Amino acid sequence: MPSSYLISASILSADFTRLGDQIREAERAGTDWIHVDVMDGHFVPNLSMGPVIVEACRRVTQLPLDVHLMVESPEILLPAFAQAGATNLTVHVETCPHLHHTIQTIHELGCKAGVVLNPSTPAYLVEPILPLVDLVLVLSVNPGYSGQNFLPEVLPKISTLRRELDKINPRAWLEVDGGINAETLPLVRDAGANVFVAAHAIFDYPQGIRSGIRLLRSLLPD
Repeated sequence: MPSSYLISASILSADFTRLGDQIREAERAGTDWIHVDVMDGHFVPNLSMGPVIVEACRRVTQLPLDVHLMVESPEILLPAFAQAGATNLTVHVETCPHLHHTIQTIHELGCKAGVVLNPSTPAYLVEPILPLVDLVLVLSVNPGYSGQNFLPEVLPKISTLRRELDKINPRAWLEVDGGINAETLPLVRDAGANVFVAAHAIFDYPQGIRSGIRLLRSLLPD
């Protein structure tokens, strides 16, 4: 298991009229990654960001860009997102019938490769790919919209994946996204996650981005 804990600030809740400034503010406040959710309106009931947004993020920060592809046929889009500056490309086990090949392609494009599970997807479906990935992302809300309530039913799955990664691929990150805030972060931390994606808890925090990140960071070991 990697020895450190990371915060990935999801721009899904950012003010897009000030996106560059908000990313810079999150970076100054100490976020480790910038998380970009890509939705196609088919796999999930919403449309969101494409490679142009990833390219814009890359122009304003050198932080890792953590790009989550909530799309059908993600293999078609991989080159465009890699060229735009993505650091991590994570794809859903539910949308990749040839998952090994997709993960291999991501690595060939020079990016870190991750696999994602929806809340109802069992952990065993990703076990064959665990030796090959750089990260596993567990969704703790149903994908498609920001601001949903955390689903505690995913906690046993996080623990299962932590045990499997510790045996098979201890260098891989275990990331959780969905409803992460000061109340839920300790739950997923204790279950074994070490990367925490937060959107509202950072960009909509009442006292501002810096205070939101500082509060989350205070809940993590030094």
